[in-house]
Amino acid sequence: MSTFPVPLNLLADAQLALTQPTEYPPASLPVPNPTKSYWLHGESGVNPLASEGSEGPLTADADICVIGAGITGVSTAYHLSKLVRNPVRPLKVVILEARDFCSGATGRNGGHLTSRAFIDFHEYALKYGQEEAVKSMAIENHTINRIIDLIRADGVEDEVDLVVGGHISLVLTNEEMANAKADYEAAKAAGLDLSQVKWIDKDEMQSKLGTSFEGIYVPGHNLWPLKLVTHLFRSAQNEETKLTLHIHTRTPVTSIKSLDFQSTDPLARRWNIATSRGSISCSYVVHATNAYASHLLPHMHGPGGIIPTRGQVVGVRANVPVEELTRLSWTANADFEYWFPRPVKSESEHPLVILGGGREAVGPGFETYISDDSSLEPIVSKALRKYLPHLFPGKYAEDREPEMEWSGIMGFTAIGDPFVGPVGQGYEGQYICAGYSGHGMPKAFSCAEVVAQMILAEISGNPWSPPEWLPKRYLTWEKR
Repeated sequence: MSTFPVPLNLLADAQLALTQPTEYPPASLPVPNPTKSYWLHGESGVNPLASEGSEGPLTADADICVIGAGITGVSTAYHLSKLVRNPVRPLKVVILEARDFCSGATGRNGGHLTSRAFIDFHEYALKYGQEEAVKSMAIENHTINRIIDLIRADGVEDEVDLVVGGHISLVLTNEEMANAKADYEAAKAAGLDLSQVKWIDKDEMQSKLGTSFEGIYVPGHNLWPLKLVTHLFRSAQNEETKLTLHIHTRTPVTSIKSLDFQSTDPLARRWNIATSRGSISCSYVVHATNAYASHLLPHMHGPGGIIPTRGQVVGVRANVPVEELTRLSWTANADFEYWFPRPVKSESEHPLVILGGGREAVGPGFETYISDDSSLEPIVSKALRKYLPHLFPGKYAEDREPEMEWSGIMGFTAIGDPFVGPVGQGYEGQYICAGYSGHGMPKAFSCAEVVAQMILAEISGNPWSPPEWLPKRYLTWEKR
């Protein structure tokens, strides 16, 4: 077999890159000229909210200001609209987005909505104990079930391109197989339901799916992330008796300064949000900026905070129809690479496949501390072009150029877990929900729910209790 397109067994090296001291400055604002992603530009009119609120008067006053219009920021508004009870007046919520609606990581990722199932369970249990390991899987299952339930309840399966096709993790090396087996046995001993997990040997993988590597099947979904976030925004807007929701795209936040706050009223204005178009006074701030968090919160820079990391994605046409390719989604090489076929109108159609990854091919930096998604890395481009033809000979043409190629900025943390909760002392009323380490789709919606709960508890003067599915270590005060 020819040389693999990317190096293997580099997860430990990638982790090391996240823990080293750095001389890089805090994250910049999102660049104004990003590459065009399939999710944002693959269909005419796919982003009806792209420039919403970018012209006209700026909202000058709000109870809650959410910075970032991706899945975290919009989910925060969605949960606020569903959780608030009998307000004296509707809460005033405003979302601020530096570029177009949903133009950050959510509008550039792979669209997977699949739980790890049991992967990494053994490591979590060793580091944090069995209860935390169980919750690491529970939050992902909770998130996926909630999103699928609301999609079906609202009847928007087709609108968001929901695909229920299952998921396979390719096992490329003996080291990966040993780790997966250890994770599986540890999760099984802890009582997790693994009845739907299937281990597929090389012969079956070759005969049914056309690749010579072993695989692990788990339930899985994928969808069009932008379309989901658009639906969540519209749904929150409809709750007019509980919440008034406004958004200003193309309105980057440049600084946050404290107002002269001495009132005991939880809705007194505490913060002045400066933007490129004017300022907003508000009581609460939610940082839903993921990789860009350190731009407004400099102490979130570096190994102790959130590290911007560039990812790259291609949309490539398969060489065979979907009936031969299947509707499965995939990951491989410790989740560095991920891909799945887009839905098709007929069984004979050759689907477009969304493939992301390849950053391990660039060397020891792994694309960390890069917050510019206006350019592509040629080494990664070369690796992605070779990747699927190497794994599935004949199912992808080796000389076929991608129909689209783009980059996006992920937010990684040294411990692999997000920051969820109050920013900390001196930032009263400010919350953060960010740092998903490339695995945000099965977490962000629920992490945003936690922040919404916290804010409403503070407003009402009631205590907040963590949901049973929330890993304790996600909370910001636990990290401190």
